[in-house]
Formats: sequence, C-alpha cells, structure tokens
Amino acid sequence: MDENNQNIVVNASESADACVKCGTGGCGCSCGDDLGRCNLTSTNWLAEVPDNEFDIVEVLFKNTRRGFYRNSTNIPLKQGDWVAVEANPGHDIGRVGLTGRLVKNQMKRVNLRKDAEILRVFRKAKPADMERYEQAKAREEDTMIRSRKIAVDLGLKMKIGDVEYQGDGNKAIFYYIADERVDFRQLIKVLADVFKIRVEMKQIGARQEAGRIGGIGPCGRPLCCATWMSGFISVATSAARFQDISLNPQNLAGQCAKLKCCINFEVNTYVEAIRQLPAKDVHLETKDNTYYYFKADALKREITYSTERNAPVNTVTLTAAQAFEVIALNKNGVKPDSLKPEEEGKKNASPFGDLLNQDAINRFDKKKKKKKKKPSGGAGGNKSAAAPENNKDSKENKTPGGEAPAGNKPNGNKPRQGKGKRPQQQGDKPAHQDKQSRPMKTFRPRQNNDGNAPQKSGNDSRQSNNKAGE
Repeated sequence: MDENNQNIVVNASESADACVKCGTGGCGCSCGDDLGRCNLTSTNWLAEVPDNEFDIVEVLFKNTRRGFYRNSTNIPLKQGDWVAVEANPGHDIGRVGLTGRLVKNQMKRVNLRKDAEILRVFRKAKPADMERYEQAKAREEDTMIRSRKIAVDLGLKMKIGDVEYQGDGNKAIFYYIADERVDFRQLIKVLADVFKIRVEMKQIGARQEAGRIGGIGPCGRPLCCATWMSGFISVATSAARFQDISLNPQNLAGQCAKLKCCINFEVNTYVEAIRQLPAKDVHLETKDNTYYYFKADALKREITYSTERNAPVNTVTLTAAQAFEVIALNKNGVKPDSLKPEEEGKKNASPFGDLLNQDAINRFDKKKKKKKKKPSGGAGGNKSAAAPENNKDSKENKTPGGEAPAGNKPNGNKPRQGKGKRPQQQGDKPAHQDKQSRPMKTFRPRQNNDGNAPQKSGNDSRQSNNKAGE
C-alpha cells in the first residue's frame, strides 16, 4: 500500500511540473498558471478506433497558435508529447494536440489551404531541446518590457502585448495591438540589433488580448475567450436588437471593450422565434380602437399591443395564434368587438420558489394577529362591562339539559315582537317540557284535539297567532 501511494504522489508531481512547463495553454491540465486557459485542447474520441491513422499531427504553441506537421518518419506520437518540428529557420518546440483522422477535420475547420506548405516533425523533444526551450522562454518577459520602451521612444501608437520565442531561441514573434495602421519597419531593425534575433510582428485583436490575459466576466465565470474559444466571429449590434437587449455600451461591452462574444450564442434561436410572430408593422383593428405593436416576447410567443404607437396605453397581450386570428378577420373585413383583455388578479403561480426569502432571518417567527381596539367610554363601555355578568347569569340559570328556562332569558337577547301568545289547548304539553324534549330553533305545528297536526302555510299560522292575541 505504501509503495502504491508513493507512486501516485510521484506521478502527480510529474504531471504538475509538466503543466507548469508547457506554457501553451493547450496541455489539457488544470493546475499551475494554466488554469482555465486550455482552450486549444481537443478530445480525440477516435483514439481507440482501429485504422485511426493519419500522417499529419496538430502541434500547439503559445498564445493560441497551432500548426500542422507531417510525421514522415512514422514516429509513434500520442497526445501530449513534446516534439521538435521544422521551422523557418531552425526548429521549434511544441506539444502534440491531436492525432489520427480528426486532424483532417481540424484542418478543414481552420480553413487551411490545400496548397499550403506542411513542414515536418523532426523528433521527440530531447532533454537538451527542452533545456534550450526553457532558456528562451525565460527571456520573453524582459524582451517584452524593453520592446515597449523602444516603441514609445520611436513614437509608435501601438502596444506590444506579448513575445514568443522560438524553441531554439533564434527567432521571436512580437504580438501587438494597434487601432491604426503602424509603420514598424524601423522598430524591426532596432529590435533585431538589440536582441540579436530574427523578428516577426503579428497583430492581434482586443479579443485575443483579453483571452491571453484572462479574467472574470460580468456573469461571474472565467472569460470564454480564455477557457474554450479558439476562434472569434465579429459581433454586430443587430444581434442585440433581435434579443431586445438594451443598447447600452456599458452593458454590451466586455473586458476587451468590444461587444461581448456571448451575444452571438443565442441570436439564431431568437431569429427563428421572431419569424413565427406577426410583423411589427401590422396593426389590429377593432370596433373601438386600433392596436399597434408595442413589444414582444419571442420565446413565449406573446405580443403586446397598444392603442398608441410609442406609448403603453390600453395594452393588451396576445399569443401569436390569437394575433394571427385577428389579422385574418381584419383581412376579411371583420372587426371584432375587442381584443382579449388581460386577466387582472389571476396571475399564474411561478413553479419556482422565492429564493430571496428562503434564508430570511424572520422566516421562523410567528405572525402576530392584530388585536381589535376596545371602545373607550360612553354607552359602549358600559355595555361591554355588563356583558360578562349577563353571560354568567345565563350560565347559572340553564337547566340540566343545557337549555335556559323560558322565564329566565339573557339580557342580551331581545324577545320577539308582533306575535301574541297562543292559549294552551287540551293535548298540548307544557312549554318547558316541550323545549327539553326537542332542540331549540325548531318549529312544531299546532295540534288539534284529535291529535292530528294539519299543515298550514306561513300566512295561516300568522293569522291564527294574531287572533289568539286578540
């Protein structure tokens, strides 16, 4: 067990050193200074497929630079191997990024010309080659700082962003940014005399510069150009208009001061959705008003119409199907009474919970009920004070059956008026016995002497009660 653990530690340290030394940003590692900058890596998903052979390999260099080289000597190469390749002049050191038949597809993706010259792979990098490569790489930062001072002394409106030395140290590529055209012929002569190397100037854009430096975007994630994007497409403001994004330069610009690359990610979806909606210049006619296009939610397929062209007045939101129905009616000369009104107060409940209040401090507190204010002074105060006494008396005067006697009524209950007492007839039971045997608030019809209870209407019963009272 100890030997296995020791081997694991050694292998991990070796892989970490390889990641730090590669410096290409395409090693596929996630350690050291190259974290989040492996945007040139490709997954060889045909690696285990038989007959996956191709005589050209893809080699990765620094600053998103890649090249395709012919393996004419059939050197057994795999992804991640350091190789010495042919350069003009001398040789360069790079890392194998892809092998097999997928290299052919990669060459088509980068639009490599068919008549382009393909250089050769010399050999796998030897320790002497790697040592010389590390020495050349150590000179890059000092060369960049001195070259910037030289450009300022010459009065050139340009910024040298990075320097990349060739593997043998005989040549260097200077990456610069400039808004205008720059005549750097004199700069090349000065740099060649100072550093005793061959100089190549290569202009890059602001997006490439941001990808080289890296950073965190407004979304809170690492920049796309520094993590996975290897090619850049121009972004137009029309893409923001299709998505109804506010044309505020501060919101549309990224870290590179250019339009954000992510604006292009979903524009095709919005374009397809907008094609399925009514045109903006089509207005809807009703018997009362004329409704004009105000705004639309392309993904929900909902359009909001207003009675004014540039103001939200009497707005009505319709689905695309409802809008097309009204348009069809208007084409046939039919004007509906009104459009579908918005249902006020019947909002659809959101399927998602309120994430902002789920961690509130007072979420476990019980809501206190508001107490009603008692009336102070006057007749109301006397009445409220006397109420408990009346209730107490009413409880004491109740019979064992739970009912109050007929003679002792609570003070709070008022007797009925307008009805006289019915004289007691033969066969009728006393009032207190009748109330004990039957529940309250029930009507028992009057009985005749023979014991039959004829049914009477409400008017007849009232007339009989009035006669009895007289």
